[in-house]
Amino acid sequence: MTAEADRRPGIPRGERGAITVADRVVAKIASQVARDALSRFTESAGQVPPGRRTPRVTTSVRRAPERNTARAPERNTAGRDAESAAGRQALPFEARMRIAVELGYPSDIGAQCAAVRGEVTERLRTWAGMEVSDLVVSVERLHSVHVRHTDQERVR
Repeated sequence: MTAEADRRPGIPRGERGAITVADRVVAKIASQVARDALSRFTESAGQVPPGRRTPRVTTSVRRAPERNTARAPERNTAGRDAESAAGRQALPFEARMRIAVELGYPSDIGAQCAAVRGEVTERLRTWAGMEVSDLVVSVERLHSVHVRHTDQERVR
C-alpha cells in the first residue's frame, strides 16, 4: 500500500495531510506525565492528600511559525542516525502551558519542578509531535506533615 500511495500524482508525500492534537488532549497528556514524574519523589508524594495529586494544566496549542515547521521525515532504514536526525527536526506545532502542582513539604521543590518540566517537554515531543515553547510549573500549595488539619481554620 505504501508503494501505491507514493505513486499518486499531484500532492507530494509530505504535504498530503496533517494530524492535529486538541488542547484538552495535550493537557491530559501533560497532567499524566507530571503525575508520573512527581510519583518518583516518595518523600513528597506521601504528604499530599489523594484528591490533590493530579496536577492542573492549562494549555494552548498553535501552529509553529513558518521558520520552525518541517516536513514529515521520510522513512529511512539507515538506523539510529536517521532517528536522531528526525528527532532534531523542528515540529509543526507548539504548546504553551501552565502546570499547577501541590507538593509535600519539606522536600526538594526545585528538583520536582525540574522533573515535571523535563518529562512533560520530552513526552509531548515524543507522543504528540510538538514542541513546548513555554512551560510554567507553579507550586500552588505545600502540604506539611506537621500540619494535617482537614477542615479547620488556618493557623496564625
